[in-house]
Amino acid sequence: MVIVSRLFAIFVTFTVSLFAISAAQAEVKVLTSIKPLQLIAAAVQDGAGVPEVLLPPGASPHNYALRPSDVRKVQSVDLLYWIGPDMEGFLPRVLKGRSLPSVAVQDLSGLKLRRFAEDSHSHATDADEHDHDHRPGSLDAHLWLSPVNARVIAAKIAADLSAADPANAPRYQSNLKAFDERLDALNLRLKARLAGIAGKPYFVFHEAFDYFEDAYGLKHTGVFSVAAEVQPGAQHVAAMRARLQEVGKTCVFSEPPLRPRLAETLVAGLPVKLAELDALGGYTPATAQGYEQVLEKLGNDLAGCLESL
Repeated sequence: MVIVSRLFAIFVTFTVSLFAISAAQAEVKVLTSIKPLQLIAAAVQDGAGVPEVLLPPGASPHNYALRPSDVRKVQSVDLLYWIGPDMEGFLPRVLKGRSLPSVAVQDLSGLKLRRFAEDSHSHATDADEHDHDHRPGSLDAHLWLSPVNARVIAAKIAADLSAADPANAPRYQSNLKAFDERLDALNLRLKARLAGIAGKPYFVFHEAFDYFEDAYGLKHTGVFSVAAEVQPGAQHVAAMRARLQEVGKTCVFSEPPLRPRLAETLVAGLPVKLAELDALGGYTPATAQGYEQVLEKLGNDLAGCLESL
């Protein structure tokens, strides 16, 4: 009888220990709206979990249509991070039904925010070069392309994870410190990489890169904004080509996965190269180094095209 009691006590102790270990190791479920936020979260959560992302590669955060499975995911995860209504206009309605924490990172204190057309280079004087997707004076929500802002976002995620999962708080804080140190090193590499192209003219089809440009002393010359559903008229195309002829050797950057249909026509016969800049890094693996990879590729692609002219 004594032996049975001891065995029962050992069994109970073992079961309780397993339950405690399981509870301590339970992964906090993190969901982000877009890939760049997932990559920042992955740097903080490294070794304790892998955050999920809502939008698939190639999807636009401006007009994504949520599936029923997406809605269920939004309602069930422990922590959710999105840029805010200036970026993901499809989310506010769904978030009204969510009881767990949601963070619109555009509202975090300490961010360095920009607004469209707040300085002269954001839009060329020619109205044809206005980016009609972004109203003058509205918030530029591509804020993740600033390493300064990425640090603020990472610090918030680390604080939230530490509160939700105290057993792993030291890991989250250590990961945050490592992320900051890697950004310091990345900043030095990008400054060295981009120093040689400062002042070189280039054009974009989407005004998404002002935060990155501001961080590294760059300025796009103009924006060739073209609505996907509208084929511009001959006069519009002629005005854009005249602008390119005036500048001479230059690069025109679109964003993957789609290149505007008129791109080839626009540059035909001109000393102009077409290239891509990926602001979202949609196919970047969700690893601790993913965010730095997106920014480094952005810098290399920008410099690579301009250096080849």
